[in-house]
Amino acid sequence: MASPETGVLAARARALAVLRIRSTALAVALLPAAVAVVLLAGRATGHLGAGTGWDLARWITGGLAVVSLLLAALVAVVVARARPALSPSVPISEKSAPDLYRLVRDLADRLEVPAPSAIALTPDCDSWLEDRTHRAHGPPRGSGGPAGAERRVPEAPVLVIGSPFLWWMRVAELRALLAPVVAGTGPSSHPDIAAARRFIRGLDAAVAVAARARRPVRDLPLRFVGRVARVLLRAGREHATIMERAVATAASERAQTVDYGLRIVAQEQVGLAYAGWDRLLTRVALPAWRMGRWPSRLDAGVVSALTELSRRDRLADGFASRLGERPACDLLEEPGAIDRAASLLAARLFHGGPAEPGPDWSPVGWNQYPEEVVDRKWRLEAARLHRVLDNLPATALPAPPPAPAAPAQEPASAAPPLSYARTAARTPGDRPAERPPADEPSPGPSADEPSLSLPADEPSLGPSAADRRDEPQPAPAPGPTLARVIDRLAQGESAGDLVAARLGAEVEREEREEAARQAARGTSQQDAALGVAWGDGMAEGGLPLFPLQPPRTGRELLADHVTAMVCCAAVDTAGAAPGLDWLDGPALLVDGARRADLGRPVLSLVDDGDAEPLRGWLTTIGVRPEKPVRLV
Repeated sequence: MASPETGVLAARARALAVLRIRSTALAVALLPAAVAVVLLAGRATGHLGAGTGWDLARWITGGLAVVSLLLAALVAVVVARARPALSPSVPISEKSAPDLYRLVRDLADRLEVPAPSAIALTPDCDSWLEDRTHRAHGPPRGSGGPAGAERRVPEAPVLVIGSPFLWWMRVAELRALLAPVVAGTGPSSHPDIAAARRFIRGLDAAVAVAARARRPVRDLPLRFVGRVARVLLRAGREHATIMERAVATAASERAQTVDYGLRIVAQEQVGLAYAGWDRLLTRVALPAWRMGRWPSRLDAGVVSALTELSRRDRLADGFASRLGERPACDLLEEPGAIDRAASLLAARLFHGGPAEPGPDWSPVGWNQYPEEVVDRKWRLEAARLHRVLDNLPATALPAPPPAPAAPAQEPASAAPPLSYARTAARTPGDRPAERPPADEPSPGPSADEPSLSLPADEPSLGPSAADRRDEPQPAPAPGPTLARVIDRLAQGESAGDLVAARLGAEVEREEREEAARQAARGTSQQDAALGVAWGDGMAEGGLPLFPLQPPRTGRELLADHVTAMVCCAAVDTAGAAPGLDWLDGPALLVDGARRADLGRPVLSLVDDGDAEPLRGWLTTIGVRPEKPVRLV
């Protein structure tokens, strides 16, 4: 087994190779100036001739030397002033987590390496060391207080810990997991390795600065700097990669003596935590973020999600029994406040939300999630679907039911085409008592069902129903009913193509408006006020940094909106309730149990135009699609 010193020596050799590239670039920049100095010195001492040719050579080399020195100074200034990118994180002071700092320092003492200078949390399932010795990474200027007057220059890197680990892992597991990470402070403190890392990070930041240059003439110097930085990065890429691998190898070898057996168990928990965190973000948090709400206890939700996973999956059986041990979040003085800050940062990274809460960006607790997120999400999507149906051209609307010869005398003859169960369960006499409170947006009760509204309307206006049907302007589309959606999509396999296309355009338009509102916010100033340094490696306006899901197709959007409409009808007419599933997100609860069999009937309607599976499902639940639903 190789010793840790072997890995350090290999890393130092590669670091020296990176530094030699820097020295070579400096030598190339100084070469014209050196030649000019030699020529001038030879002329002054008389060792070189004084002819016209020598004078011309001196002028040419002198001009090249001046240009070369100016360009070299430009590159050096940009590389030195560019702020290396920082991983977005929540800083944890020693006052707010004394037990955590004590655990890390004890671990560093056992490994015989320098302790990290500080600790920060990031909403991700990973842990690493980050160099924050650059002067731009200190407190912002004008921040006030004694810490704002001078910049902090830590001697060791900062330990960044994934926040889900603190809530899911136990204290012993966290210590075993952090052992190889903390051991990396030993190689990181080596002067050559630290200098090579600063050089690479400075070049990377310079490339990011040049990438933001948009003006073709005024930003020409920055483009030159970016090209030079890319050349140097390509030259040192292999050496830097092997150097980092050697550092990781040395840290792993040093950590072999600390909780090696427990570290294997901790690594299993890392994979489980990653799976639960991914499902929690994509299925639970993302719907709330899209509505302007952010769950304030995401890390606590990881525990619930993984506990549910251990209940469903026998492969994870037994992991929930660990919950009786002391969790690592007990090392924090105020875990709720830190969880809130990490949850807000997660929303900013994965969705691009504001840096601070506001009227349009408010937190939501898990107890309020079903009512304030799930129910509202369904009704917003149902309203969008009906808005799209209202805007469809007249030729795309479903054909009106056949009008009887005497509409007022035979209202039941038009009922079967609108009855999803093909039964005569509805009677015209029941309609006037049920319609008025839910039919306010429509000009009359006929907005829901043309065939049943004739006898339910004013008796004296019965013969004028044909005239009302000929008026396209007041409210030609039926009211917000599930029957209207089913009838529209059940016309054929391609019946939903136009609806899906219009729906995709509507969602895209709303997303563009939201992106414009986010770009108009003062994100940089808010981040600086909160102590979040992004660095020049993060382009302005580039949030979200890590989008959770690719853009959805029109068919997927249509299926989601039809599902939302079905859920709204189930809640309003069948006594169902919105719920939260920790692994799948919004759920429909019928008699207190989750119904997970709605997806296939909806896809059958959307993809094939076959409404019979969905109608059978509605009959089983007791949903009445002809009843209007409440929209947002």
